[in-house]
Amino acid sequence: MTADEPIILATSAGYERGRYGIFDLRPGPIHHFAAELANAGPTAKFCFLHQAVGDPENWIGATYAAFAKTDYRASHLQLFPMPNHDDIRAHLLDQDVIWVNGGSVANLCAVWRVHGLEEILHEAWQAGVVLGGVSAGSICWHAGGSTDSYGLELRAFTDGLGWLPYSNGVHYDAEEQRRPMMHKLIGDGTLPDGYATDDGAGLVYRGTRLAEVVADKEGPRGYELKRAADGSVTETPLPTRVLSY
Repeated sequence: MTADEPIILATSAGYERGRYGIFDLRPGPIHHFAAELANAGPTAKFCFLHQAVGDPENWIGATYAAFAKTDYRASHLQLFPMPNHDDIRAHLLDQDVIWVNGGSVANLCAVWRVHGLEEILHEAWQAGVVLGGVSAGSICWHAGGSTDSYGLELRAFTDGLGWLPYSNGVHYDAEEQRRPMMHKLIGDGTLPDGYATDDGAGLVYRGTRLAEVVADKEGPRGYELKRAADGSVTETPLPTRVLSY
């Protein structure tokens, strides 16, 4: 099955973690919601992309381990040191959900472009494959956002895929630099108006329109960020629906 229209689920949400951290993951409510958006149900096909952290074997293995406890059908696309699929396009177009994990959004977009994924992912999006992700996997679909891709101090990233013509702020309540940096970058015109998410929240875009904000628990919110004529930025909390999975 595929979504009824092009959908992107851009989030600061991800796995549920047990007591052993990365080695004890399970799909979070946001993953179940992605399968629902794809009209795919409990056997949805998920393909995971870990290029933002260089396709490390431990993360790939942890993903399979997490999804082995479900009826979802998991796969991954690896680009380091070379693609693990002869026909990347065919594999991605055969998915219900493509989920992009976090890391360096600058490296992620650069590697995708070298391998022609920008065009393939756009085709998949238009064909009804739900595109989703967390952190770097959220910013990448937008015009840009704030990033630690270049060092510990946040900087502007302005070279996103740009299918969503907004800025995107992630980890908005969890990292103290995030909120003031997004206000600064939008206020001085480096980034366009946009949206931000607390940890646990996600933005649902239908086409290029923000349709809904969701969260995996009570508390996290989404926000609209708009630049005023004087360069100040208005931050408006958005209605946020708590997922019930």
